Amino acid sequence: MKNHLTRKNQVLGLLLFVGLVGSVYEGFQVNHIAKANSLLQRGEVLEGDPFPFHQKFSDAYQQGKTGNFKHASQNFGQLLEAPKKQDEPMFAPSQALKSQIHFNIGNHLFRSGLQRLVEADGAIQEQAKFDYLQARASYEQALRLDPANQAAKFNLSLLHGVIPKHIKTVPQDPSGLEISNLPQGLP
Repeated sequence: MKNHLTRKNQVLGLLLFVGLVGSVYEGFQVNHIAKANSLLQRGEVLEGDPFPFHQKFSDAYQQGKTGNFKHASQNFGQLLEAPKKQDEPMFAPSQALKSQIHFNIGNHLFRSGLQRLVEADGAIQEQAKFDYLQARASYEQALRLDPANQAAKFNLSLLHGVIPKHIKTVPQDPSGLEISNLPQGLP
């Protein structure tokens, strides 16, 4: 009987130890996440690589805040790519988060188009037209992913008020590279 009670005490002591170690680990994780959240709430960019998705999101947000709309749109677009296994294996953005990312892309493209000047005859510049069309596609994708996204509906209606009804544009090369002066064919 004494041997049986000793064995029970050992098992219970081991369970207590494992529980304490688990609690300390979870407390460390909560503290780590709280620090990252406080940085994000203050509008700072996360340093290091503890949360790569959140780091890229905060970087894109800061770029948009400073008026660098093209780079912000590109960074938000990179967030939509499938997460790499070494980055965050358990993280896959939800439909609502993807909708919010598309909404942010649309906002930055819309603001980029609004910054463009009009031509001398009052027509919209080609780059602004391209930005508007891309913003419209982003807002529509946000609404496909989350039809209840009221902000995307509102901004899409604002966008429709800014652009002409039958807007047509020349397709733009997203890389922005000019290759017309390169030699063609073999020497």
